[in-house]
Amino acid sequence: MTDIRYLAPRTLDEAVAAFAAAQGAARILAGGTDLLVQMRAGVVRPGLIVDIKKIGEMTEIAETPEGGFRIGAAVPGATLAEHPRFGKAWPGVLEAINLIGSKQVQGRASPGGNLCNGSPAGDSVPAMIAAGAVVTIQGPQGRRTIPVEAVPAGPHRTSLAPGEILVSFTLPPRPAGASDAYLRMIPRTEMDIAVVGLGASLTLKDGVVTDARIGLGAVAPTVLLVEEAAKALIGSRLDDAALEAAAAACRAACRPIDDKRGTIAYRTRVAGVLLKRTVAIAAARAQGGN
Repeated sequence: MTDIRYLAPRTLDEAVAAFAAAQGAARILAGGTDLLVQMRAGVVRPGLIVDIKKIGEMTEIAETPEGGFRIGAAVPGATLAEHPRFGKAWPGVLEAINLIGSKQVQGRASPGGNLCNGSPAGDSVPAMIAAGAVVTIQGPQGRRTIPVEAVPAGPHRTSLAPGEILVSFTLPPRPAGASDAYLRMIPRTEMDIAVVGLGASLTLKDGVVTDARIGLGAVAPTVLLVEEAAKALIGSRLDDAALEAAAAACRAACRPIDDKRGTIAYRTRVAGVLLKRTVAIAAARAQGGN
């Protein structure tokens, strides 16, 4: 049996140095809701576990000078839900993060872990993509920032280089008349993996969409930014033609698989349905509705 070492560094530099020195034999421990399950199942056998929860930057929620938010990669979903202002600015991101597992799991699970687990069906990822979030990454070569949609590289794979650690998410400030929403289709009423998940973020002025982003999950090897869907919405008053064009763009972007949770045809159809429903919720929020 291989011995497992445990390290709980107090600084990012120490965490990166240890993680990089392990040369692929280490795993990051944030909430542990994926890692511990994978270890118990024998899927992963790390030689070193690097616990990042004692690093202040990884566990803080901060408002940026511009009016946005910076969320540490190890912030639990339950902690984010208690923030007095975040959910008002980004209700769709919050509802996506708080769909990760049960209430007990949400006390530990983090958006950073959800993203780095690399699942195409991760709930928080489409919402973060729709929000235009960027991530800060630190590794042996220093820091860099990339958009969330550039992180997934395939099922359970990311674009992070060896030794790099996800540090935080930064969400932009909200202009007037903007909001977002997230919906997913699951076989059961709760605590299930998305068959399709869709995040939408809109900005409206005088009833006209001036900006939009659409994130689509569980229908391809990675979560997708569907730019053609956003283009179909921008400049419209969300009339039926614009919504159908955006739905068609989502269907066209799908590259799903058949499995026990849904067929290719079913997932593709549901992607268009969720586009219309999610956009309607985001628009109502942006215009001051519920």
